[in-house]
Amino acid sequence: MKNIFSYRGILPKIDENAFVAHNAIIAGDVEIGKNSSIWFGCVLRGDVTKITIGDNANIQDNCVIHGTRPNHAQNKTGSEGAPVVIGNGVTIGHSAIIHACIIEDNAFVGMGSIIMDLARVEQFGMLAAGAVLTPKKIVKAGEIWAGNPAKFFRQMTQIEKDYIKISAQNYIELANEYRQK
Repeated sequence: MKNIFSYRGILPKIDENAFVAHNAIIAGDVEIGKNSSIWFGCVLRGDVTKITIGDNANIQDNCVIHGTRPNHAQNKTGSEGAPVVIGNGVTIGHSAIIHACIIEDNAFVGMGSIIMDLARVEQFGMLAAGAVLTPKKIVKAGEIWAGNPAKFFRQMTQIEKDYIKISAQNYIELANEYRQK
């Protein structure tokens, strides 16, 4: 049985073609697009603001995704708070923490990395495994950032950019195999 919860009368909206592992927890104002996958042990908590995940994205095992409430004094989030927006074709590696940020289409977030409030990973940007992207930092399109705190490492190669799409496709196929069991 999936752990999908309403919060304040808002039930997650999950596309019928998305895969959600039986022990993932999804609560509140969360929207998950077509062919996206939410793997074992993930927690997506849309209780203080919205979480949006596009099509063909994969959120791998043990990830935590949460936003920041409106008018947060320290982060100056304004009246809408800081939602989480994850684009199409995004790969988020195992055990990443995604908090109140934007991850654009075809971006890649490595295993065990952390993205903090109001940060952004642009299209075909990559945050390396174990990196910590601090508040309001931006990984520009085609860049790799690494370290703690994360800093620009180098430009991505075309092979690396191409791999992001392959990774997304691999997870679509893997999710389809799990659905058939």
